[in-house]
Amino acid sequence: MRALLLAAFAASLCRAALGNASAEEAFVTNQLSDDLMVVDLAISRSVATIPIGGKPAGVAVSADGRFAYVTSPDAKAVTVVDAATRQVLGRIEVGGGPLGIAVAPDGKTVYVADWYAAAVRVIDAASRSVTASIAVGASPSGLAVTPDGKLLLSADRDDDSVSVVDTTTRQRKATIKVGTRPFGVTIDAEGKRAYTANVGSNNVSVIDIAAGREIGRVPVGMRPYAVALTLGRGFVTDQYGGTVSVFDLAMLKPVKRINVGDYPEGIAATADGKHVIVACWESNTLDIIDAAELKVIGEVETGDGPRAFGAFLRKTE
Repeated sequence: MRALLLAAFAASLCRAALGNASAEEAFVTNQLSDDLMVVDLAISRSVATIPIGGKPAGVAVSADGRFAYVTSPDAKAVTVVDAATRQVLGRIEVGGGPLGIAVAPDGKTVYVADWYAAAVRVIDAASRSVTASIAVGASPSGLAVTPDGKLLLSADRDDDSVSVVDTTTRQRKATIKVGTRPFGVTIDAEGKRAYTANVGSNNVSVIDIAAGREIGRVPVGMRPYAVALTLGRGFVTDQYGGTVSVFDLAMLKPVKRINVGDYPEGIAATADGKHVIVACWESNTLDIIDAAELKVIGEVETGDGPRAFGAFLRKTE
């Protein structure tokens, strides 16, 4: 009974901490239970579970919050979900091994990394069909689009590089060498810098996008997966460390490591910048970090094997 009371008290503290934040939802891909879970962050509770299939991994919510796009590597497909009604609207066959996914800021185009083909598939959101394929480096994983929609960045894991793609011509215009085995890639709100989590070298590469070059590396924990940015800091999931490494964006120096659940993977900052949300694969939890205090303030149970690789948060008001 004491344990139950303590758990309830902890949950109430988490809800209180998040209560003043803007309403937001997390769309979490649970790879091993083959579904997409929607978590209301204001109440720290799951509000929907949507069957997807095909071992869903990547997810991207459109900027207007209308749609969630989910990659299923085993099904070789992308599932389109109405984010408000929680209904599956369709499935797009893309072939290969779809993993990372990103939506253009205007919502008209969806980009999908094909792990096996060294290519990014281009989907027209209106017709829900593949309209083009862009050659990039080997084993593309994370994708990100600049805020102006003009450039697409692809973390090409097995080439130790990032491809820079012109979204108008749909051609690769530059290749930037980074650390070993880059996986997740994140672009800042100004569209000036990008950050890759380098799984093989246990660091984060900092890229000057306009200059087209790496300008620094920051050491982090073991097997970094993805990066979130807020309050002048970078937050990095360390898969093997069970931690989130925090570093200063101006000084490019480590600040702290925060203990989270087992095997953290997907990570994102809330729209108000106050919290960082972390999907922990092995503990089947969504951990909530206070971005200012640098500590975990809550935990939500998920399905089996949460990955949430991509832009998985949706603002609801």
